[in-house]
Amino acid sequence: MTYFFRQKSIHLFTIFNFSSPGYPTGYPPKSRCQWQIRASEENVIVVNFLYFYIEDDCSDDFVYIYDSLSPDDSQAITKKCGQRPPSNPLEVVSSNNIMLINFIAETDAQKPGFQAAYSVIPKADVTCGGSLSQKQGNFTSPLYPSFYPPAKDCKWTITVAPGSKVRLRFTMFRMKEPGVDTRLCHKDYVEIMGNKYCGEVASLSLTSDTNVLVVNFHSDRSHTDKGFSAEYSSYDPSNPCPDRFACTNGLCIDQKLKCDGWNDCGDMSDERQCNCDKDQFACSNGMCKPKLWVCDHVNDCGDGSDEKICGCAQNEFQCGNGVCLPQSVQCDDKQDCKDGSDEVGCKTGDICTDYSFKCKSGVCINKVNAECDRVQDCSDNSDETICDCGTRPYKLNRIVGGQNAELGEWPWQVSLHFSTHGPTCGASIISNTWLLSAAHCFVTMPYSNNPSSWLSYSGMQNQYSHDNVQSRKLKRIIPHPLYNQMTSDYDIALLELSEPLQFANTIQPICLPDSSHVFPAGMSCWVTGWGALREGAGQAAQILQKALVKIINDSVCDVVTEGQVTSRMLCSGYLSGGVDACQGDSGGPLVCFEESGKWFQAGIVSWGEGCARRNKPGVYTRVTKLREWIKQETNI
Repeated sequence: MTYFFRQKSIHLFTIFNFSSPGYPTGYPPKSRCQWQIRASEENVIVVNFLYFYIEDDCSDDFVYIYDSLSPDDSQAITKKCGQRPPSNPLEVVSSNNIMLINFIAETDAQKPGFQAAYSVIPKADVTCGGSLSQKQGNFTSPLYPSFYPPAKDCKWTITVAPGSKVRLRFTMFRMKEPGVDTRLCHKDYVEIMGNKYCGEVASLSLTSDTNVLVVNFHSDRSHTDKGFSAEYSSYDPSNPCPDRFACTNGLCIDQKLKCDGWNDCGDMSDERQCNCDKDQFACSNGMCKPKLWVCDHVNDCGDGSDEKICGCAQNEFQCGNGVCLPQSVQCDDKQDCKDGSDEVGCKTGDICTDYSFKCKSGVCINKVNAECDRVQDCSDNSDETICDCGTRPYKLNRIVGGQNAELGEWPWQVSLHFSTHGPTCGASIISNTWLLSAAHCFVTMPYSNNPSSWLSYSGMQNQYSHDNVQSRKLKRIIPHPLYNQMTSDYDIALLELSEPLQFANTIQPICLPDSSHVFPAGMSCWVTGWGALREGAGQAAQILQKALVKIINDSVCDVVTEGQVTSRMLCSGYLSGGVDACQGDSGGPLVCFEESGKWFQAGIVSWGEGCARRNKPGVYTRVTKLREWIKQETNI
């Protein structure tokens, strides 16, 4: 094995930019490069990676940054690979006047590499901590949103009026470090009221015991991260949430969310000490859940009490539709359950069930979601051949709170503009020449079935910014021939583009699930679009919105929609309301993440009663039921 090795000492009065070898064409394999950066003693060094695109696997290709001039793991700042979007750049700072950057490339990846720039700032400018005495305010880790420096300690003392208390909420919290037990947080941490917090925290809200709250921040000599952004406010403990419910962690939520079966507070305080209503089931653990959820094959209570009275006898097998049959029906090469669930997970055989994946050779694989799971189940590998889809090239941090989508977060999302009406519907990319949308988008207005009246925009995040967005005219609109405008059945349409898309970081196809693919009740999925932010608001969103929703059991879906759903539809959302797709999201995708690392499209935004109403979840076209029609029309 041979390498070439480069080392450069960068002095601040001579060079201000540097890049990986071969940038932007691509770095060569077996590359090893090293940059040593020095500044005067009163300064620290800031390095900003203006462009960063390296092979995804950090075990082979990576950039390693040190808070020293030698590759000492005890003074490593970070190790990074993959591709970063402009909205999430890599920017690091040293604790002193020296920094070492190593670039290692083992593979022949043909990735562009990186371009970086550095600057210096006085040590005295890297300040943090202090006294905060306003009724409300914000503070962040040092140099946020850049990586905080190593070996830094900060202390904020928040003081509000006597008799009041402090409510603290972190809108972003990311302090991850290799090999750290997040229960102990023995390296980098934020300490509040004797408790340490570290890692990546999805939701963190706290309230003080008195009118003074002290927040301590500590980073050790090795490995830094994005840090945090926090906001605080003063509140009256005798009435902490006027006209709202006060969670134990300090959050305020609508009173109607109390005892509705959902953990809206995040700490379950809204679901304790509940007196269940007549339409609710009393779980053994004291929680209340909608009676609709009893015996729906989902452990909604958490202790299984809502499903205990529903099971089959000990010597029986329960089919996916709830029917009980003798246990001997399992794996007997006969489809005894109507849905074929008795043959799921069995050996490969000739019998094909609703859950079977059919190989090109005709052999059936009785395994749930066999396609694109990185396991070759078919002898001809046909279950793994069409899997160049459902990936997000950019490395994206999870942001706490807020529903604005990041650039490149949903690269299959398309905005459809009709004539002079602007953004009207959504769609998803399923190949470089085909989009998937809802049929009702193309029958509601005059000439809406005319391809020349539409423009598609791929790679868009902001409706007012078309940077790196690809606009395409439509060549053909193919609504399903059985689409029923009255019932919304078969609400699906295929759109052929006038010219192919050029796939990029922000433009990628979504994976279409096989007709046997299962999206179980309770599964968390995402719906995206530029639709109205609330019912009746009229104005569409400027920034692409995202919402986390849950797949709802079919029997519950049928009840809450009063029998209006067909087998080509599914419900997703929350029965308590509050999160949903809305007007203008029509035709957009409902996507779910699988353990294989792929995203699959489960549904198409179709219809609903209002937006985010209680017991009125969104209804989506079920893609699995129409997968064969998509294949017939597009050969995808």
